[in-house]
Parts: sequence; structure tokens; C-alpha cells
Amino acid sequence: MLDEWLSLTLDEAEPAVARTGSLPGGHYRVLGRGLLELTPAHRTPDARSLVLSAGIHGNETAPIELLGEWLAALESGRLTLGAPILVILGNLPAIRAQTRFLTTNLNRLFRRDLEATGDEPARARELMQAVDEFFTRHSTWPLHLDMHTAIRDSRYPRFAVVPYTEESPDAYWPALAGAGLQAVLFQHQHSWTFSHYSRHYHHAEAYTLELGKVQPFGANDLEALEGMRNWLAALGEGRAAPAGSLESLHFFRVAHELMRHSEQFTLGFAEDVANFTEFPAGTTLAEDARAGAFLVDGAPLAVVFPNANVEIGARAALLVRPTPAPEPGG
Repeated sequence: MLDEWLSLTLDEAEPAVARTGSLPGGHYRVLGRGLLELTPAHRTPDARSLVLSAGIHGNETAPIELLGEWLAALESGRLTLGAPILVILGNLPAIRAQTRFLTTNLNRLFRRDLEATGDEPARARELMQAVDEFFTRHSTWPLHLDMHTAIRDSRYPRFAVVPYTEESPDAYWPALAGAGLQAVLFQHQHSWTFSHYSRHYHHAEAYTLELGKVQPFGANDLEALEGMRNWLAALGEGRAAPAGSLESLHFFRVAHELMRHSEQFTLGFAEDVANFTEFPAGTTLAEDARAGAFLVDGAPLAVVFPNANVEIGARAALLVRPTPAPEPGG
């Protein structure tokens, strides 16, 4: 059964389910470790070609639990499959170890010219191939939701990161509002995350979704994700997404990336500062032995994803400013 596929995959056991099988409205196929494809018998007119991924960081458990609920609802017939869907569990060893990653951050490796070697680069190549093959078979109105939780608290606990694109990003903002998202952050340059991969190479509508704070399995408040649960239900059945008010979304754009260049690197604020905390002009946000100090110059900057303990050469924080809401349809 599909819930067994999820639990046994995480337990490093060969799933007891058949490699293929049926479910209300269609059938499923186990493609590999942590890879499950759902195909409807009849695709609805509103169906998206959908990739759902979770566990790209192994300690981010709420999206995995949400996917488990959703798969159980599909299998029991409480939902009827109406759209083609690729379900991905990302960094399986890190999920089992309940750690963000084992050797390197998987969510910086999704580029076709990747030269790195090791377990996580190998997994990135496996996931890229799975996405390529899925979007080749199912290319109508593609959508990729890469679901995460953040390391720290946030002024907006549920927010979407929109991958960089030279064009205006395809998006239906009321769907994000209806899913209970509170903020939207536009990336300013290529950042080789999983959602960026689908946007950049397949021109899919794609988001990195931060759905609260990192918690161990069993400690997540899934009731706070009711809007997300409703969006997944609609997507799985091939229905139009529930719409919310654009006024409930706060929009931001990245102004700078704060990078760690040396071993002697510190952030200029407390470890527990929340995402989207704003700092006024003149504030020293970081000290680096090679790059020197970084001061807020001009308008205030807010910090998102601050982490002083990243690898040298990696991003230690995004620095963002508010931006006007997009025009309707943009």
C-alpha cells in the first residue's frame, strides 16, 4: 500500500507494495528509491503536471507527514486521482539520520553541469533525471512544489521562494494565499535549488515552500497547514486551486546574498533571530576575515535563512527588502 511505500522507504526497506498498482482514479508506479509516479485514468481539464518533493533536507519533517496524509487519502478513496504526479522523497539517508544533510547541502546541487562526486551529488543527478523524464511525459501546465521547513522562527512562518528567471515568473498568487502562505520572496539570481531546476530547465511554475519550523517527526503542527492540505487535495484531484486574497501576501525581493568566505566568519545578530527581521542602515550584519564587514547601506534590510555555519563559499543569509505586489496575472 502507498503508506507502506512511504514508511518502508524511510526505514531503508524494499517497499512491500508492488512496483505497480491501482488506486481510485488511476494507478501508481514505484520508479526507484523515494520516487513514486501517480497516473490518472482520466486527466481532468484543470489538472497540472505536478512534482511534489519533500525531504531534500533530512530534518524537515512536516512536509513528509503532510505527503503521508495525502497519499493515504488518495489510496482510501477520500480523494480521486485526476492529475499526473511525481512524488519525491529527497535525501533519504539524511531523513533517517534526522539531519539537514550528511556531507553537503543537496539543495545547492541541481544543475546539469554538476561535477561534484559523492552520495548527495549522485542523488541530485538521480532526481534531476526523474524530473526530466516526468516532464517529458507530462508537459501540460507543469508545477513543482518543493516543500521545506525553516531552521528558525519567522515573522511569516509559511512563505514561498520564487526561483530566479529572466522572464516574469508564471504564477497564480491567489493559490499561494489560499494555501495559507503569508509571504513571497523573489530570488535575484540563479540559485541551484530543486525548484529552480524545474523553473530553469523545464519552464515550470515552481516554488520552494517553507511550511513552518523544523521539528522532529510527530511534533509538527499540521493543523497550521490546513490551507496547504487543501491545495494538495485539489492538485491531486486535478481541480482548480482554492483562491485566497492577494492582500494576505507580503512580497519581498532579494537585494544581496551574504556569503561566507573564510573560517573566521560571524553574523552580527543573535543566533535565534527570526526570518524577515529587519535591520536599519549602519547595522553590521556580518564580519568575515577575507571579505570584511558587511553593513546595511541605505534602506533597511531584512534577513532570511541566516546560518553562520554553512560551508565556506556558501550563502550565509539572504538580505531582502519589500517589493510591490505583482500586477494581476503577473
